[in-house]
Amino acid sequence: METVRKVAVVVVLAVLCVGISGCGKGADENKPIAEVTTEAAKMSAKDLRAMAMKYKNAIVAKQGDVEKLQAKLKQIPLADMVGEQAKALKADIDNLSKSISALKERFNVYYNQLKEKGGDLSGLDI
Repeated sequence: METVRKVAVVVVLAVLCVGISGCGKGADENKPIAEVTTEAAKMSAKDLRAMAMKYKNAIVAKQGDVEKLQAKLKQIPLADMVGEQAKALKADIDNLSKSISALKERFNVYYNQLKEKGGDLSGLDI
């Protein structure tokens, strides 16, 4: 039973790694804010909206991943919460949360520029 649980955790983590690496195309959480701000100031409303949407989609995808990991964490018996499986899930949740924060910070740059230019903000709520 314990072996099945370990294999399940490894499979879930592998799937998440693949999903995380592909969900942020165009949404770079590591791009310096100063660079994002400079680029956003030069963009048209249409381009700002497109970039904001890319960041929103990346954020929403990662939030979904966090929810899945939290559900897995809730399935672990309380006595096993200090075990390796729980620690790994908590570390993954923490990493995803940091990534989401970085994406939101960059999203806000594009969103605020779009707002200043009077662009269409519909559908960009997070």
